[in-house]
Amino acid sequence: MQQREEKLLDASVESLISRVAHLKNALHSFIYKLENEYERLTWPSVLDNFALLSGQLNTINKLLRNEKTPSFRQQIIIPLLLSPDRDEELAKLTEQRVPVFSHEIVPDHLRTKPDPEVEEQEKQLSAEAARIGTEVAQKQIQTLNKLCSNLLEKLNNPRDDRDADSAAIRQNKPSFNPADTNALVAAVGFGKGLSKCRPPGPVAPGHTGQGPMMSGGPTLQQVTIGGGSGQQQGMGPGAPQQQGQPGKMPCNIKTNIKAASSMHPYNR
Repeated sequence: MQQREEKLLDASVESLISRVAHLKNALHSFIYKLENEYERLTWPSVLDNFALLSGQLNTINKLLRNEKTPSFRQQIIIPLLLSPDRDEELAKLTEQRVPVFSHEIVPDHLRTKPDPEVEEQEKQLSAEAARIGTEVAQKQIQTLNKLCSNLLEKLNNPRDDRDADSAAIRQNKPSFNPADTNALVAAVGFGKGLSKCRPPGPVAPGHTGQGPMMSGGPTLQQVTIGGGSGQQQGMGPGAPQQQGQPGKMPCNIKTNIKAASSMHPYNR
């Protein structure tokens, strides 16, 4: 019975070693492609490599969970010989990772418990958890579950939430600035904030009193035409042209306006 168990254990170990070797070769090949062939590497090939690694890991898990496979956790490994000298056979089996099987290396490779620092941190966490009451722990668990549920909802429905947030922002955010609108209306209607700009040249005393909208700018010249007297004020064929006067727009068009009485066809 004991020999049968030993043979089954040896066969399981050899099968596990073979599976792990295949997984290691696949990892080496994938790492080589990432480091040396990254320029020619495509995303479908990367997915194929990940699928290969995932399949090999699943095969190893199935092998460990098989009923015919003995439980490796119940097996005890005892170091029979410790030596500070280099062991070539051991270095060959471990691919030069463990060249010496000494007192310094054995505790790390045959350890069945975590490191002392990790054990100390676990003890501290266990002590803190023991100091928390049952009610406080339940409240913290409920709060954490609520946060996780909200996060999962946001991850599952990101588009709906994003559309709703953008719609709310569009509704709440004004599309104009009231201060700028009031300033524009005051500038157009009352000339508020506009700089006073006058044309160059001397200003006559009689032309200083101008309205608020036309201050500093050119003004229109008023022309009056007499109906029956045949006289013309401001403009006429014999009137001299006034040029260079401040507050008036220079005009190059010559006007010739006659009185209405001189052009009447029945005038004798």
